[in-house]
Amino acid sequence: MNFSEVFKQSNQLCKVSPDGKYLATCVQYRLVVRDVSTLQIMHLYTCLDQISHMEWSSDSLFILCAMYKRGLVQVWSLEQPDWHCKIDEGSIGLVSSRWSPDGRHILNTTEFHLRITVWSLCTKAVSYIKYPKACQKGIDFSRDGSYMALAERRDCKDFVSIFVCDDWHLLRHFETETQDLAGLEWSPNGCVLAVWDSCLEYKVLLYSLDGRLLSTYSAYEWSLGVKSVSWSPSSQFLAIGSYDEKVRIINHITWKKIAQFEHPATVESTKATVYKEVERRPAVGTDEMSLHNITTGSTLFNTQSKYEICSLPVQIPVVKPDPDRANPKIGVSVLAFSSDNHYLATKNDNMASAVWVWNMQKMSLEAVLEQTSAVRCFQWDPRHPRLALCTGNTKLYLWSPGGCVAVQVPTEGNFLGINLLSLYLRVECLCFFTFIALNVPEIENLITQS
Repeated sequence: MNFSEVFKQSNQLCKVSPDGKYLATCVQYRLVVRDVSTLQIMHLYTCLDQISHMEWSSDSLFILCAMYKRGLVQVWSLEQPDWHCKIDEGSIGLVSSRWSPDGRHILNTTEFHLRITVWSLCTKAVSYIKYPKACQKGIDFSRDGSYMALAERRDCKDFVSIFVCDDWHLLRHFETETQDLAGLEWSPNGCVLAVWDSCLEYKVLLYSLDGRLLSTYSAYEWSLGVKSVSWSPSSQFLAIGSYDEKVRIINHITWKKIAQFEHPATVESTKATVYKEVERRPAVGTDEMSLHNITTGSTLFNTQSKYEICSLPVQIPVVKPDPDRANPKIGVSVLAFSSDNHYLATKNDNMASAVWVWNMQKMSLEAVLEQTSAVRCFQWDPRHPRLALCTGNTKLYLWSPGGCVAVQVPTEGNFLGINLLSLYLRVECLCFFTFIALNVPEIENLITQS
């Protein structure tokens, strides 16, 4: 596995273009665009202030840079480096900025969520959408980019408005049966809109494109309900993560529960494989050359990791949440389906060092990855059933049906507790970029050798 040199970045702003040809990074007020194949700098842009948010257009021809403190948005063109666009929201402020699916409109959300302003790069026309709700996920576009669903709050009631993205006219507007709408998400086929209530009430509602209520799902009535929601790529399953540490799978035909995945403290299933990360330090007497070959650029004080297959039953470390603190660390907060719809990866917050992988064809537990540190993030390979994760150290971890491997990321110097955040940001960028830079046989060889 090959690694590039370390590139500077700020605020975790490092993104690969949708077409996979360019890598954009932000360093304070500068935007750097590199060619993915050579990593040579192609463009260097200077913004008016420190960049808070950066985003590629869907066709990889434009880059949006938002400066929330100044209420400014600047847009840069890769085809015409001399062309640029500046949007100033003025005294009304700016808290969010994003592209529309066509890559020619920008949606800016003002402070206090007073309105959303739609700016057109082609016609310079401006449209306004009132009453957007400030919630976890209050806006979502259908996969084909035809429709936008927006959560609204009017007269102490929740509403959803569906807009046609071609000319931004209102297609449907309806009230939802929620007490405090927390989020909404289109199914990948664009036929169903999932809407869920706040964590204080367990309620997930399924609406059709014309606003008809298809079904309502509620697993229990006591407080602390829905924590995360995710559609499968095929739109056949809707996974709901809950505060009771369970994942419920809803099918797209009857909208009823067909499976329930639990996260027990003791794994006893004979169908599952538990991989445990084991660390060890190099021997003090190891010569410099062999040490370099083993750790690939790490220092004497870096630890080496490998996975061991544990014999069942296995006890998973559990962290008891503090009841006196808000947002308790309990329940399933992260759900991620593999691109082939075959696997589902989950994270239970009070088992922060473990990632659970479920087989969606057998509806059973496939594997558990137990790390030595809390898992910060994980992401599936967009083309193959491979999962990458990082824990805030200098290692990148990969899982596939063939096994697990821990890869040492080359770094200079000793990174202790104070540098864990910067390491996590750097490794997380590599997680996203590794799947583009690596050839498939290289990962297979690493897993086979481990």
